[in-house]
Amino acid sequence: MSQAIEKPSLLKRLLHRIFPVAPDFHALLNDQCDLAVVATAKLKEFMQDGDPELAKAVRALEHEGDKLKARNLDVLNRSFATSFDRDDIDRAIRSIDEIMNYAKTTVREVEALRVVPDVAMAEMAALIHEGTESLRRGYALLGHNAEAAEAEATAAHKAERSTEKIYRRALSELFDGDRLTAVVLDAGAEGTVVAMREVVRIFRRREVYRHLSNAADRVAIAGDFLHDTIVRAI
Repeated sequence: MSQAIEKPSLLKRLLHRIFPVAPDFHALLNDQCDLAVVATAKLKEFMQDGDPELAKAVRALEHEGDKLKARNLDVLNRSFATSFDRDDIDRAIRSIDEIMNYAKTTVREVEALRVVPDVAMAEMAALIHEGTESLRRGYALLGHNAEAAEAEATAAHKAERSTEKIYRRALSELFDGDRLTAVVLDAGAEGTVVAMREVVRIFRRREVYRHLSNAADRVAIAGDFLHDTIVRAI
């Protein structure tokens, strides 16, 4: 004989309507951070050898990221109560998603411009991944250990600053006039043609560097939002 299911009391039902249980936004944001870490890990790998399968994986992960973003925003919009500031949750959802967007568009830019990844690109992608890992740890600590979470937000910013240093160094090397002159002189009679090809190569590579720099900016922005959330929660 099956046991009858006990229904919640009238008092419990009334209390639930007046004081609805807030969704676990910490867990929802952690889901996004986990996926962002995987996506930037694939970006890091792609920038080491340009494997088309890795590019495909980055695009697929970004698509999954869009689904998580939509889910989290829907939960937020439907929620009467939230476990921490509603605007902070909204900014966190959107900023984490932006990192995955930039991972995808960076891969697309490499493919569209037919650029072979180099050492500088690999270094920048590794730092973007490192910064994203810091964000994941920071959001996992949010609400439990403010000091440790703040340290991770700072680490995300540090990854962006390190990326900018590599970006500026790579640009300096890319636009080295002496190197371009040597390439032209070595080409002899074909110097003009070779110079034009080299200039095109330089600007294509510059575009990818710039895109990686912008991706690192998104990591820093997400870190700023994490910092603001921590400050308001103290």
